[in-house]
Amino acid sequence: MTQKIPPIVFLLGAVAPALAQVAPEPVAGGLNPVTITVTRGVEQRAFDTPASVDVIDASTIRNGGLQVNLSESLARVPGIVALNRQNYAQDIQISSRGFGARSTFGVRGLRLYVDGIPASGPDGQGQVSHFDLASASRIEVLRGPFTALYGNSSGGVISMFTADGGPETVGELFTAFGSDGVERKGARVSGQQGALQYNLSASRFETDGSREHSAAQRTGFNGKVRYTLNEDTRWTWVLNSVRMPDVQDPLGLTRPELQANPRRATPVALTFNTRKSIDQTQGGVVLDHRFDAANSAQVTAYYGERGTQQFQAIPVATQQPATHPGGLIDLARRYGGFDARWIHKARLLDQPLTLTAGLSGDQLDEARRGFQNFVGGTLGVQGALRRDESNIVRNLDQYLQAEWAATERLRLSAGLRHSRVKFDSRDHYIVAGNPDDSGSVSYSATSPALGAVFRATEAVNVYAAVGRGFETPTLNELAYRPSGATGLNFNLQSATSKQWELGVKSQLSEDWAINAAYFRARTADEIAVLGNAGGRSTFQNVGSTQRNGAEAALSGRWQGGWSMYAAATYLDAIYRDGFKTCIAAPCTAPNVPIAAGNRIPGIPRNSLFAELAWEHRPWGLETALEWRRVGALYVDDRNSDAAPSSSVLNLRVSLAQKTGRWSLREFLRVDNLRNRDYVGSVIVNEGNSRFFEPAPGRTWLAGASASYQF
Repeated sequence: MTQKIPPIVFLLGAVAPALAQVAPEPVAGGLNPVTITVTRGVEQRAFDTPASVDVIDASTIRNGGLQVNLSESLARVPGIVALNRQNYAQDIQISSRGFGARSTFGVRGLRLYVDGIPASGPDGQGQVSHFDLASASRIEVLRGPFTALYGNSSGGVISMFTADGGPETVGELFTAFGSDGVERKGARVSGQQGALQYNLSASRFETDGSREHSAAQRTGFNGKVRYTLNEDTRWTWVLNSVRMPDVQDPLGLTRPELQANPRRATPVALTFNTRKSIDQTQGGVVLDHRFDAANSAQVTAYYGERGTQQFQAIPVATQQPATHPGGLIDLARRYGGFDARWIHKARLLDQPLTLTAGLSGDQLDEARRGFQNFVGGTLGVQGALRRDESNIVRNLDQYLQAEWAATERLRLSAGLRHSRVKFDSRDHYIVAGNPDDSGSVSYSATSPALGAVFRATEAVNVYAAVGRGFETPTLNELAYRPSGATGLNFNLQSATSKQWELGVKSQLSEDWAINAAYFRARTADEIAVLGNAGGRSTFQNVGSTQRNGAEAALSGRWQGGWSMYAAATYLDAIYRDGFKTCIAAPCTAPNVPIAAGNRIPGIPRNSLFAELAWEHRPWGLETALEWRRVGALYVDDRNSDAAPSSSVLNLRVSLAQKTGRWSLREFLRVDNLRNRDYVGSVIVNEGNSRFFEPAPGRTWLAGASASYQF
């Protein structure tokens, strides 16, 4: 197949294909250097890594935003598509270079972490509802070949870190309110008492929703406590929880419904009172210990519980067969795991060498039950039991990584990870017409990655990287068999991918930097939707896909308080092999052809972000104009329809004052200044053609915070 070179590559020709940074850093002077932990357990400058890694700092995370959705910050990261669905009954849609775009439940295709604690299960599905942006110090976003070293379903890595407490003791109250009944309030306290540091945050969020039947509540807590026993030993404890009761789900809209009234819920959402409840609590501990100047270790352990109950809009008649699992999904999950790594610093040919060896294991215990969503003529209530099974997913991974400064100009990185993931299912619902469907399946893969960074000049680093990763099906993708029979789809295979990228990171001057990347990823046995009917999605392996693209980011500042940041992504994501799918029930065998060359749905070809900001420090004034553009989003594998491209202008203004021990801040934000109607996200391959999730029109948000230093 002949590959076209995307137009953006020619625009990047002056700097070559390369890495994109949210805040590109200099080698000396100018913008502040950025330190990351992309190499597990070893901090290093992002400038010196052979990987596309972005760091979003605390001020950017909290600068005039609601601080509820991760999409608020990720929208500015090249290669990442983070779509706010305006539907809190569903997680935001996040994809990294096209990986994860097909997800309609949770986040898949990416590995998620909070303070080193996984927010992704061993099956590759993750959640972000407990990410507490109010207490975050930074978010690291990794893309490209080196993500393979994080194991299963690591097309990208998003890791959030809570700020350390101290040295001062600070108490803070914050509130925000705005359009559609939005209200957020919370409190945070942080400080240090001798060897003990702490940062505790609690918040509550409410909204009536921008659409009919889309009200939501969320109560959250995040706490981090660190105890430094001595200069060699440090303990860190993390605890967070989130509760979201009866969050209304307006569902997607068909094309005619969208054109008639984008603010309405689809009628069946009201008929069945579609909604979702979540209750999650998890905690973890991290031990860092240095044995001597050459050897150190880090051990992480965690445990959590998550309950989910979701009422769907499935007709009563559809639920009558004994094989149908009902219209209410009830999940009770317990999960936990560990990661232990040894870090050794040595010299090879008289040059610094760092070796990291580790072992990690995770386990997810799921009690999955299904109920009818009616009792007699009453709809949207828990009815008779229709599914009852226990599922266990566990993995055990071993990994080895090396960093070697071969010369003053050349730095080499390499890694190898072996993963084994096993699914076990035990059926407890055995009735006439619904036999015992117990069974198991396991997947394994070895994932290597290799990279090199060459310092062309003091201000320019050029790098190359290559790697191979894999992606198992998630429990939700295994949940139903294509034949319509009950039980997990044990015939579904894992997908494997090969990736490479070339990059440059350049400090153009003291105040200006540009980074760019050119990348390609080819996946075999891609997992895609086979059919979607009767409230159940089934999946199949469809051959080969390719993701080919480029990223660029430019940041800088002028005199007089002016600064700017711009990021651009081009991504051509296609099916290289044709296949067949189902679009209507009954469908005993795939019968609708999908042509080779079709676009993978849910992935825009172009996405852009630009920000022009001005600050006047004597007044404590900051203001910025943001422009976001997302290209067209195909809704299904047939490419039968698409949400058109959209461009949105946003404005934010803030004032800060400091009086004695008090620090005050007020802000105003207006999104969608031009009040444009557009589709914010699409539900990929939705079985009832309810693909479209409309974004709100012009909205405003105002807020204030007050902190006191004790």
